[in-house]
Amino acid sequence: MRTPYIPHTFGDEVERKLGSRRGWLTAGVACSIPWPSFDVCVKYAGDEFFLRGNERDGKPSPPGITIACGGDGSGDADAAISRIYRFTSVLSWFEGGYVDVVGYTWGSHPTLYGTRSVYSSMGIAGAQSFNCNHMPIVEDERIRKALAFWREGKRLDEVHDSYAFLSFYKVIESQFRDGKHRGAWIASNIDKLTDRAAKRVAELRTAGIDVSTHLYESGRCAVAHASLDGDIVDPDIPADRKRLSADLIIIEELARIYIRDELKVPDSRSLYRTRDRLAPWDPLLPADTLGILRRGDTPNHVSELAGQVVSIGLWPAGPISGLEQMTMHVDAIDKGIVKIVLINNRKTVLLVFFLDYKSGRVHTNLEDGGLLYGENNPDEADVRAYATFFYKVFANGIAELACGGLEPIDCEVVIPVNMMMTVSADKAIEDQVERFRKEQSA
Repeated sequence: MRTPYIPHTFGDEVERKLGSRRGWLTAGVACSIPWPSFDVCVKYAGDEFFLRGNERDGKPSPPGITIACGGDGSGDADAAISRIYRFTSVLSWFEGGYVDVVGYTWGSHPTLYGTRSVYSSMGIAGAQSFNCNHMPIVEDERIRKALAFWREGKRLDEVHDSYAFLSFYKVIESQFRDGKHRGAWIASNIDKLTDRAAKRVAELRTAGIDVSTHLYESGRCAVAHASLDGDIVDPDIPADRKRLSADLIIIEELARIYIRDELKVPDSRSLYRTRDRLAPWDPLLPADTLGILRRGDTPNHVSELAGQVVSIGLWPAGPISGLEQMTMHVDAIDKGIVKIVLINNRKTVLLVFFLDYKSGRVHTNLEDGGLLYGENNPDEADVRAYATFFYKVFANGIAELACGGLEPIDCEVVIPVNMMMTVSADKAIEDQVERFRKEQSA
C-alpha cells in the first residue's frame, strides 16, 4: 500500500489557495482526533483538502473540511462529498479516532459549516503541528468499505452501542461472500485478543458460550433484525444493553485486527515503526548496493551518492533559505550505514547525516556540523541558515532532505541529552545573528 509524502500548507498560503478560484464545498465534521487550530491544506491522493481550524479571530470555530467543487449542481456536490467521505475514513483510522461528516454546504466561496452543533471530543493541534504525512492511499474498494464502517463505528462508540457493534461487525462482514468463511475467520482470531476484549471472551467461555456464534446471533442479528419471537436487542431491557456493551470491545478489536492484519492498512503508530524513511532515495543507488546496505553489510562504494545536490528543510515549512543547494560527500560506510557530509556552494556551511539503510532511518549529527572558515568566510545569511537548522532541530523539529524530484526523506527527531535550551528556537537564532553582527563590526 502506498504511503507517499503528503504536502501540508499552513498560514497565508492557505488563504491564497482558498481565494484562487470559485466553487467550493465545505463539510462540517464531528471528530475525536487533535484538530488543527488554524486552516491547513493537505494534498492527498491528488486532491487538496482544507481542514478548517477550530479557532478564527481568537474565537472558537466549527471544524470542517473544504474541497473544490466544480459547480452548483448536485452531481458535482455528490462527487466532492464522496471524496471527503473517503478522506475522513482513512484519516480516522490513521489517527486512531474518528472524523465524521455531519452535513455540508456548497457555493462559489469556501464558507464554513457552522449552522448545526455537533458533539466532538477533539484535542487541539498547534498552529503547525497537525500531521497526517504518509497516510496510506486506499485504492482497493474492499478496503474503502472496511474503513468506512470503521469510521462509522468509532463515531457511534460510546454514543450508541448497538449501532456501533453493527458497524464494527460490518467491517468484517463486508469482506466475505460466504458467512461460513466469515465465522471461521472470527473463530480463528478470537485468541489474538488482549486486555478487556480477552477478559470478556474468557467470561463468555466460562459460561459455556461459543463466542463466534454469540457475536453473530446475539450481537449482529439481534441488532440488525427484529421479530416477534426472535432474539433482539431490546432498548428497554437493561440486560440486553449491558450484554451488548460488554461484547462491543470484542467486535471492535476483531475489526481492528482485520484491517491491520488482513487488509494491512497501517495507522500512524505502526507506520512510524515500519516505514523505511530512505526508500524514496532508492533510485540513487543500484539495486545490488541497496541489498547489501539493507542486510547491514558494507559495499565497496556508494559513489553514486557523491556529488548529489540536496536541499535541507524543516517539516512542514520546506527548504531553509541558504541550504537549498548542498553538495553531498560520502565520508564513511560501515555495516549498512552511510555517513554523508553536505556542504554549500561557498563552502561555509557543513552538515552531517547518517543514512541507516539497515534500519530505514536517517539521523542528524548536530555535534559535527557547523560553519566553515577558509577560502570564504561565513556571512550573515550563512549564520542565519545554520542557526535555523541547528536550533529548530535541537527543539525537536523534523529535518528533511530533498534530492532532485524525489520525495523528501525525514530525519529522526533529535532528543538532546544533558542539554537544554533556555530560550525559544527563534530567539536563539536571532541571538546568534546579532552576535555575528557585533563581531563583524568590532
